[in-house]
Amino acid sequence: MRLSIIISILNSHEIVRRQILYFEKMNLPDDVELIFVDDGSDPPLSFDTKLKNFTIYQTHDTRAWTVEAARNIGARIANGKYLFMTDIDYIISPEAIEAARNLKHDKMSVRRQFGVLDEHGNFTQDIEVLKAYGLAAERIETRGVNLAPHPNNFAMRRETFFRIGAYVEDRVGMEYPLGGDGEFKRRWTEAYNKGRVTLQDDDLRPTIYMFPNGQFCGDVDFNPFDLFHDLSRKSSRNPYQ
Repeated sequence: MRLSIIISILNSHEIVRRQILYFEKMNLPDDVELIFVDDGSDPPLSFDTKLKNFTIYQTHDTRAWTVEAARNIGARIANGKYLFMTDIDYIISPEAIEAARNLKHDKMSVRRQFGVLDEHGNFTQDIEVLKAYGLAAERIETRGVNLAPHPNNFAMRRETFFRIGAYVEDRVGMEYPLGGDGEFKRRWTEAYNKGRVTLQDDDLRPTIYMFPNGQFCGDVDFNPFDLFHDLSRKSSRNPYQ
């Protein structure tokens, strides 16, 4: 197996359904597997699909904010030489999958833009659709559909993921944000600065797409059409709207 796409999920049944439709239309190569780590959904995720190499792994972990642990579980059960990690509110483009399949370095970062999967699993960046999903018009006017990279989206050699320590789980279940992405990035950067790992050139970074939600729509808990989990991101460590 060349590539394992790992996505942790909690109570986001409709967006999972759309993602499955999207991946079914993509005709994924035989050396790509999809691992959806169901982190305590109620009811548990269960979908019929014609996808090959598709797994829904149930953690039965009912604690809040367990994504770091879920990602580590996904990496442990993965069969791929490379891991592609992201969240369920992202749409992984075919170009990004091909770039990860052909990765020659330890890590590949990605660019981000806004996008949507409709109820039939079709991808669109239509501006009116983005607005309907809550993306603020003033943001579109000033920045278009682009947004800054985030450390929770990457492809990485599986061996390297564990060599730099995987995700730290000491804050799992505590107040959001847990800080796991920042800590993981810190250890990666330290290894990179010491010449122990290699990174794909920035100009080769592919683009993935994010559903408008949260702070990009004026409220950190904004959840368009109830597509995602209902855990609140408001906390003393996250003083957004």
